[in-house]
Amino acid sequence: MARLTLTEKLAILSDAAKYDASCASSGAGGRNSLKTRGIGSTEGMGICHAYAPDGRCISLLKILLTNFCIYDCAYCINRSSSNVRRARFTADEVVRLTVEFYKRNYIEGLFLSSGVVRSPDETMAEITEVARRLREEESFAGYIHLKTIPDCSQELVDRAGRYADRLSINVELPTDESVKRLAPEKRPETIRVSMAKLRGRMEEMAEPTRQTKKRKRFAPAGQSTQMIIGADGTNDDGILRTSARLYGSYRLKRVYYSAFSPIPDSKSVLPMSRPPLMREHRLYQADWLMRFYGFSQPEILSARPDGMLDLDIDPKLSWALAHRDFFPLDVNRASRECLLRIPGLGVRSVGKIIESRRFRRLRLEDIGRLCASIAKVRPFVAAEGWSPGKSTEDVHLRARLVPQPTQLSLL
Repeated sequence: MARLTLTEKLAILSDAAKYDASCASSGAGGRNSLKTRGIGSTEGMGICHAYAPDGRCISLLKILLTNFCIYDCAYCINRSSSNVRRARFTADEVVRLTVEFYKRNYIEGLFLSSGVVRSPDETMAEITEVARRLREEESFAGYIHLKTIPDCSQELVDRAGRYADRLSINVELPTDESVKRLAPEKRPETIRVSMAKLRGRMEEMAEPTRQTKKRKRFAPAGQSTQMIIGADGTNDDGILRTSARLYGSYRLKRVYYSAFSPIPDSKSVLPMSRPPLMREHRLYQADWLMRFYGFSQPEILSARPDGMLDLDIDPKLSWALAHRDFFPLDVNRASRECLLRIPGLGVRSVGKIIESRRFRRLRLEDIGRLCASIAKVRPFVAAEGWSPGKSTEDVHLRARLVPQPTQLSLL
């Protein structure tokens, strides 16, 4: 077998990493003067783009240490029985790539995951060594996100947390039954124990020490996880139920949803086609409703007997159309919690409304200046000099609010 060049390894292992969606860098504090602005390249193998809450575009080198793996998960392109081209980086190569890309302003950080080779401990030790060398030997000040291998020792997790900004452990699939069926070598209970231990360590390190009164630095951007959707028969209600449990039990920063993508030589237990990408998008929107808009998981899909999110409209509008008796809401009197349920109003818009109404009563045109689309908001609000009347009961309201697909003219 011919020895691969560094460029060939990069092509193979960056492509292998594209199936992992959990590589956003939001929530991390800056380590240097670049913390208030993003830098990044718009092209290059292994470079992905994530967006922080303030809108910064953050470029990350996203690679696997290796795509060799001892596990044979049915849904994974890198499973042991898969007929794919294999490659493996050394720690030296990952460190050199990261530093050189960083110096050239191609990236702002590193996302490093790996297939499991020989054992979880050996794999995690190599991942952690990359982060250690970047921090201690190269004085690397960028963002680092490490994928934690379940079953590895607590000592290795502790070391990883000292060097990484974020750690993540993938739950893989929405239900234990699906994990046992499609990834029989992995144990859901082990994954949960690892996530619980990581949460405990983060909380422990967040407490000031008696001697210095300072908090120890340990994965300050928290932990995240990823679920593959569409590889099994779990509906959206089941997926969101799992997400709500994960947020409550492990205080995750994010749950990422990755639409299943059919892979070469796939096993017969897998679907032949991928789910609509819109389904993934709707799950993210529903996830935000739970985290930032005060919606409980059961009520998001309370009006959907099939347990699936509406692909034509966003979940907040879907809820509003199913609960028209809740509207219209007076923007000059309604609470923040109620305003957040109005379609077309985001967290920032609601904040601006609450701030502005302290000084005067708001009219509809005022709301229009504070939100992205007044057309979507208008049927659900009352304002000074404006009432929607019976428009919230209009049977054609959905048709008026849902964008219709446009046809391109050939003339």
